[in-house]
Amino acid sequence: MSSALVIGGTSGIGREFARVRAERGDEVVLTGREAHRADTVAKEIGARGLALDLSRPREIAPALAGVGRVDHLVIAGVSRDDNKVTDYDIDAALRLVTLKLVGYTEVVHALRTRLHDDSAIVLFGGQAKERPYPGATTVATVNAGVGGLVNTLAVELAPIRVNAVHPGVVGDSPYWQAKPEKVLAALRTETPTGRLATMADVVDAVDFLLRNSSVNAVELSVDGGWLLG
Repeated sequence: MSSALVIGGTSGIGREFARVRAERGDEVVLTGREAHRADTVAKEIGARGLALDLSRPREIAPALAGVGRVDHLVIAGVSRDDNKVTDYDIDAALRLVTLKLVGYTEVVHALRTRLHDDSAIVLFGGQAKERPYPGATTVATVNAGVGGLVNTLAVELAPIRVNAVHPGVVGDSPYWQAKPEKVLAALRTETPTGRLATMADVVDAVDFLLRNSSVNAVELSVDGGWLLG
């Protein structure tokens, strides 16, 4: 049995990963911004829930004080903002940059003594870094920054392995399921496989990055070749 901590595990891919690991019999802790929701989701899947807000990095260490040894750390907490240079929301940008880069780093810092040589970390980025869209000014920037964070953490924390997963359009995720079918159909035509990535695909990719002891400092795209479209 392994221990897994999923930061941002109350919805979407983070929740699905936590559920899969809990069903395997692993000891799973998941976090969410709200204590009640974290506890509720954790009870549903057989995990333990904690309240933690990545955009408030000074509160991260106290929030994680009760967490023990961590074999696998998955930082899946994300936020979607719509921010354009022509109409720039500085507060929204600062929140997202803090959440994704400072918050992710502070989680690792706070847990450093509870990680061990065989621990593995997976950070979540996204394909907006390669294929930005109007409004992705900050999203594209922070997802590109995840790559730099992976490299520096892999060097500093060695032999602990650090990798990133960059999902493309995940068709069955709550965010994309809410889109009109014509939008999803158009995206499928742009994807060489003819199908959109699924949450199960991303969970499998994260599991691979955590499990394979020779994969380190890798940024793995899970998008069916969408970037080639």
